[in-house]
Amino acid sequence: MAQPMTLSDFESTVAETKQLISDKWGWFLALGIVLLLAGLAAIAFPLLSGIAAKIVLGWLFLIGGVMLIVHAFQAPGWGGFLWELIIGALYVVVGGYLAFFPLTGLLTLTVLIAALFIAEGVFEVIMGFRVRPHEGWGWLVLSGIAALVVGAIIAMGLPESAVWALGLLVGINLLFSGWSYIFLALAGRRAHEEAIATAR
Repeated sequence: MAQPMTLSDFESTVAETKQLISDKWGWFLALGIVLLLAGLAAIAFPLLSGIAAKIVLGWLFLIGGVMLIVHAFQAPGWGGFLWELIIGALYVVVGGYLAFFPLTGLLTLTVLIAALFIAEGVFEVIMGFRVRPHEGWGWLVLSGIAALVVGAIIAMGLPESAVWALGLLVGINLLFSGWSYIFLALAGRRAHEEAIATAR
């Protein structure tokens, strides 16, 4: 049985992570730049990046579905056999639809994304007002309003928004990821230079 992580274990893990970033800051910087460029490309060509993201998602569903079906037949005697088989088959059908018919499913996926943003926005606004006057409640409400606005823009722009929405969101996500790795790398470089200066 695995032992729970203690405070000293956590501090040790954090220290090791910081050391890794400090030692390998160049790799973190390179990864950040690649993600940043990929994000810019996704925003510049939103339809292509949307189709690519949808195909990748489809293959993930396909692989997951096949694994569920295989697992169901590996243990046919347990009570969840039929449900696992049905869920696996659904995963395969949805995955195949997303992977092999990328253009036809873009509209459906965009509707789901719009609904997700609207639901997230409502939830965050409610949660923000519930934690008020705790520090940061306003940012939560603002984030919720932003999600509501994005969801509404995508929903009101249908079906035309299906062409750009998914690719744009993928691009923005890649941009944020790229910047976060770049900032990590720069912080690691500073720590590395300070360590060298201290050693002298």
